[in-house]
Amino acid sequence: MSTEHDGPPAPGGRHPVPDAAAYLAGWWTIDRTVLDIRTDTQGTFRGTAHFHPEDPDGGTTLLHVEEGHLTWNGTTTPATRTLRLHPHPDGTATITFTDGRPFHDLNLHSGHWTTHHPCAADLYQGEFTVVSEGEWHLTWRVAGPAKDQLLRSVYRRTGRRAG
Repeated sequence: MSTEHDGPPAPGGRHPVPDAAAYLAGWWTIDRTVLDIRTDTQGTFRGTAHFHPEDPDGGTTLLHVEEGHLTWNGTTTPATRTLRLHPHPDGTATITFTDGRPFHDLNLHSGHWTTHHPCAADLYQGEFTVVSEGEWHLTWRVAGPAKDQLLRSVYRRTGRRAG
């Protein structure tokens, strides 16, 4: 599939999104850098994200499945992640891990959202920025006794969900 192009981003680089689930549904490419701040080591993740209905018979929950390859210290290995996006009638959503544990809320109405997630003694601070209909950015700053990392991801649309 070819990437959809849709003109310049909104002023300030933000593209308002009235419905997070409707916006995210479909296929995206992912280009991610991973920086370990303590060791000044950098890696990359390249892959795809697919947001699709968990229940094809009419449920509203979307599975967010990422698949690709992580390159770290000269070694490339397959990497995957799956989350669940639970939409709300107002266009916001709650993100959970596959086992049902809460991760964070998501509100893209302004095209920008910050959130956080405590994980043991570490704190994940996330920033979502929608720059156009076909691109959004996600930054996670992870800090604590176990980690000191910066993850920067660019998602680009490759196709919408059919239907």
